[in-house]
Amino acid sequence: MNILITGGVGFIGSNTAINFSKKNQNRITLVDNFSRANVDKNAEFLKKNYPGIKIIKSDVGNLKNYKKDLNKSDVVIHLAGQTAVTTSVSNPAIDFNSNLKSGFLLLNEIRKSNPQAIFIYSSTNKVYGDVPSPTRTQLSSGFDETTPLNFISPYGCSKGAFDAYALDYHRIYGLKTVVFRQSCIYGKRQFGVEDQGWVAHFSKQFLFRKPITIFGSGRQIRDLLYVEDLIEAYELAIKNINKISGQAFNIGGGPKNAYNLITVIKQLEKVYGHKVKIIYKKQRPGDQDFYVSNNKKLKDKLHWQAKTDFKAGIKELINWQKDNL
Repeated sequence: MNILITGGVGFIGSNTAINFSKKNQNRITLVDNFSRANVDKNAEFLKKNYPGIKIIKSDVGNLKNYKKDLNKSDVVIHLAGQTAVTTSVSNPAIDFNSNLKSGFLLLNEIRKSNPQAIFIYSSTNKVYGDVPSPTRTQLSSGFDETTPLNFISPYGCSKGAFDAYALDYHRIYGLKTVVFRQSCIYGKRQFGVEDQGWVAHFSKQFLFRKPITIFGSGRQIRDLLYVEDLIEAYELAIKNINKISGQAFNIGGGPKNAYNLITVIKQLEKVYGHKVKIIYKKQRPGDQDFYVSNNKKLKDKLHWQAKTDFKAGIKELINWQKDNL
């Protein structure tokens, strides 16, 4: 297959590229504008170790730079975009252009020039916003796809709007689209910064014995999914596209891998054998107090489930950081 991955030298993109490139029949093209800090290191790693992967430096919206590759792609995995709620609040125009406008140009080009391509979109749990009073079922089993959408930040608006476009382009034009509403993803090749990739950021702060800032009480709960488990879901979606086209799936570590921020810090203390200073600040707008994915629909449709326990996955991330940072 010809597989094109936008945001391809980022954390999820580089791991996805490596996974699919190991299958001999696949030809991989990555499109990335290199705007994220340190992704050039991922690009260097890919060039050295996987020279067959083609890397195009471009904004997703500049279709002319990769149109030929796009139009011969069998699969497009759309990971590119602005990824932080905080950045969307401080500069909503950048967020809009990156997440909605560029995504629309890409999807519409596929509609016109390559309508048989499979299109997988990396959406977010932020499309559900903050549920102030989760039900007993949601607290025990997580949020499923019947949860009402609630875009509470510019980031939620831009991701949610394109989420809707991806689903509607199946309904109206018959495109083979699938939406993954992803929870917190972590793993190797993730550098992590304060406003995005918080598990990797926390671990990096421990590695360099630097303080961690917590915005809010630290009791906010998230479910954590190891990146290789996510990529397995991408593979299953491609294999079963005729069964699941036009559908959205929540995907995360689920209740068994749900932790609050303080508990993650305590786990890092155990693994590293030391503590770091914790600084508390006011909770940021757009933050969710509680979100855990209910993966039942994905399990029922694709027989997928999260395999990597967080305590094992975090050690994999830490070992990678020690070798590469």
